Amino acid sequence: MDVMDFFRLSAGQWQSQRTTHHLPFRRAELGGSTISVEALDADHPSVVEICKLHSVEPALAVGGAFVKWQGSMAWDKDDENHEGTTVFALVPNADNPRSGQLLRERGYAEIVPVIGSYEIDEDEGLVLITEYETMSSVERFWFANPDLRLRTSVVKRFGGLSTASFCAESRVADKAESGSVDAPEEAFSAFGW
Repeated sequence: MDVMDFFRLSAGQWQSQRTTHHLPFRRAELGGSTISVEALDADHPSVVEICKLHSVEPALAVGGAFVKWQGSMAWDKDDENHEGTTVFALVPNADNPRSGQLLRERGYAEIVPVIGSYEIDEDEGLVLITEYETMSSVERFWFANPDLRLRTSVVKRFGGLSTASFCAESRVADKAESGSVDAPEEAFSAFGW
């Protein structure tokens, strides 16, 4: 499996249930979100634009993804907002296409353009590592089956504050497939998505 295979498997709409552990406070918070993932071809204008934003030759990208999310957490205040969109491009290493750079226009832990790294590990999980000015994040995604994706993340803030999250994300079936009511037209995530 290569990185674009992983994102093609992730394409579609997902319902996510999340538990975030606030490690310094020894407390856990529950939440949920809806997610929409669209795999993008290497020549998609958004992939080209993100490469140019980071001064990377667009021809080096193998593709990318567009992600929307909308969610809520149990401790949210009235003015808190867990929704948005992000686009990223994937640039594999020349010597190992199972690893490379993840060019984001919006990071997971900070809302700024950032370059992280990715790796498809020996268990076919996708690992994303991103270093920011004030924090770092490590995320791992894997499929329990084609309709159940699992995700862990650890965010370490300089100064010692850390959170660890676990998400179980279930694929939302199309109305035509399941005979159920329409899936939301706008679907979203927590990955920073």
